[in-house]
Amino acid sequence: MGLSRRIRREARVVAVVGLVGVVAGAAVACQPGGLGSATVAYTTDRTATAALEHRQVNVAWLTCTGRDGDDTRGTSPAPTETTVVSVDCRGETDDGRKIVVAGVVTKAVDGACVRGDLTARVDGRQVFHVNGLGNCSAPPGPTYHPPTAGQPKPTVTVTVTQTVRPVPGK
Repeated sequence: MGLSRRIRREARVVAVVGLVGVVAGAAVACQPGGLGSATVAYTTDRTATAALEHRQVNVAWLTCTGRDGDDTRGTSPAPTETTVVSVDCRGETDDGRKIVVAGVVTKAVDGACVRGDLTARVDGRQVFHVNGLGNCSAPPGPTYHPPTAGQPKPTVTVTVTQTVRPVPGK
């Protein structure tokens, strides 16, 4: 009985930690007035993959990272300044060729478009050099909306595996 209580308590802790991570990630990705590096990385990954596939490049995988611009002041940009996020993507085609997408992004609509200066190369050969990818008129990707009164709350299922040693004599 004590073991099952402990497992349930550990499952709750894991669920709470996971939920906090999701909420923190969503908060970072939705910085009002700013351009989040996580949003830029996610959106560039999606739109660059689609653009490469459109150009008959079969993408096996692509991973992007975003880094806030070279603003070393440690402050948020003024409303009249343009926020810049450097993006770097690495990947591979189905037939093992190296993919590199790199550049700077000045605008991103979550999951739908990025604007800036981006270049894609496959095995060193330039596939595209563009000022934007995707459709900025499209609605943004899925977002989390908390349930209102009367709606069911989301649930989290957590599986915890624990090794239990047998008690001698039982």
